[in-house]
Amino acid sequence: MAIVFELVLNYGQNHAAIEDARRVVAAHPPLPAGPYRVALHEPLVDTVLDAADQPFLEMSIIPVGVGHNVAIDRHSRVRLTPEELDELGVGLYGLLAKLSGYQLAMVGWDPEWLVDPVELQREYADRLQAGTLYGLVVAETVQLGVPMPSLVPFADGFLWFPFRDALPSF
Repeated sequence: MAIVFELVLNYGQNHAAIEDARRVVAAHPPLPAGPYRVALHEPLVDTVLDAADQPFLEMSIIPVGVGHNVAIDRHSRVRLTPEELDELGVGLYGLLAKLSGYQLAMVGWDPEWLVDPVELQREYADRLQAGTLYGLVVAETVQLGVPMPSLVPFADGFLWFPFRDALPSF
């Protein structure tokens, strides 16, 4: 089973924004993580179904060699301390701040479920209200059906529940 540390974004049906994001990621330099400089794989884009069986475009930006049993990392592996992983996470959020056109985004270990707005509304409304989905970035135009008083500005047009410490690499 693969365990992936990544930045995942829900782009709805915004194909143009996905293409812009691909260009930004391709030109982005490696991210610092302690003594390491971690490159990024080419973004993976797929059409996935939300919890109501409606399609959306999902982009995954995966740092090279950080996950566990990640197929695209067969020959590359780096074990990061919690502090190094936090620094990498902060770098991924810095990259995210340069992107636009997405609805929801999250950095973490396999965070795909957190960019599904239907899943968030159905299963995690209490955590949205409490502000405990740390690192979740929400476009100001997205309505999740519950008050979220803990959201703070992230980037132009986006709010977030600020990132908290990550877990160490596997």
